[in-house]
Amino acid sequence: MLPRPDADSTILLLIRHGATAANLQRPYILQGRTLNGPLSETGIAQVSKARDFLRSFPIDAFYSSPMLRARQSAEIIAEPHGLEVESIEDIVEVHVGDWESKSWDIIMKEDPEIYENFMKNPADIPYKNGESYRDVHTRIVPAFKQLAAENLGKMIVVVAHNVVNRALLSDLLALDLIHAKDLKQNNACINVLEYKHDKLKVVTLNGVFHLGEI
Repeated sequence: MLPRPDADSTILLLIRHGATAANLQRPYILQGRTLNGPLSETGIAQVSKARDFLRSFPIDAFYSSPMLRARQSAEIIAEPHGLEVESIEDIVEVHVGDWESKSWDIIMKEDPEIYENFMKNPADIPYKNGESYRDVHTRIVPAFKQLAAENLGKMIVVVAHNVVNRALLSDLLALDLIHAKDLKQNNACINVLEYKHDKLKVVTLNGVFHLGEI
């Protein structure tokens, strides 16, 4: 269990939501921000393991993306702590535009040139008629830093999404955003971040021991 942070620091537990049906189907489909389904049974089991792992942690506040899958995950994890979940609009998942509800196999066939350009440079080439990783980075980094600054001396949980987490973590790890898509974020993984002296840093990345996964 992590100790309560010092008065001049914040511990931020960044969690990816549990799996949905879209995450589990093969090939999986992109669900972005308009395909807003609930957690699957597997997803509920995943975040229940995160809940049990974090049950005794001294958590002071819970935040999530407004998407159903993120909010449902946060509410399950928050249950033992008796705390409400606050939605943060700016950490909603990436807008994937015309590729919503499509698998990468279909996207490759329908939009081969855009797909190739996106895969080469997702930092600046957006999902077709959607956002790029840089667009996501621009809106989420200030939101996370503000949350951390507002919760000094506290431990907080923030439940967000695959691309959101990748964009933030790449920034904190000083990775070029071109490589952000290569960062692994399992469903219901836990990343430990520390905020101190106006700076967020990564303590642990993609923690999945509580899930029995690698």
